[in-house]
Amino acid sequence: MCSLIGVEGGHSLGGSLGVLRIYYALGVRYMTLTSTCHTTWADSSSADAPKYDVRHGGLTAYGKTIIREMNRLGMIVDLSKSSVGTMKDVLATSQAPVIFSHSSAYALCNSSRNVQDEVLELVTKNRGLVMVNFYNKFLRCSENASVLDAV
Repeated sequence: MCSLIGVEGGHSLGGSLGVLRIYYALGVRYMTLTSTCHTTWADSSSADAPKYDVRHGGLTAYGKTIIREMNRLGMIVDLSKSSVGTMKDVLATSQAPVIFSHSSAYALCNSSRNVQDEVLELVTKNRGLVMVNFYNKFLRCSENASVLDAV
């Protein structure tokens, strides 16, 4: 059995590469770049929701520096809860496979938290991994979902 220690939300870095390195030294092996809010260097999936604003248009130049440092350390980039712009920018920047630790397919449920087909194609080229979120409102956009909807 295998398990990874992860951090959800790059806002916890406080914009510091030093904190990122400390997390790695303490055993953190993946980080979700955003949570439900933007960071100072990356847009969250909230940017793709109708009532929220885009802050950066994806990943800032400093955000790209964070991705390169995560790659150098061997820390996995988790794109769950990131905006489409952030996803594309990371996939163009990262030299290592990325993950979506808890996302589903946008084609099946048009939640801003889900991954669009064009991004799924980029993830395939990146040799990344999408782990399906079994929450019914992201799996089928309804109150009713079953295991069959996840396969």
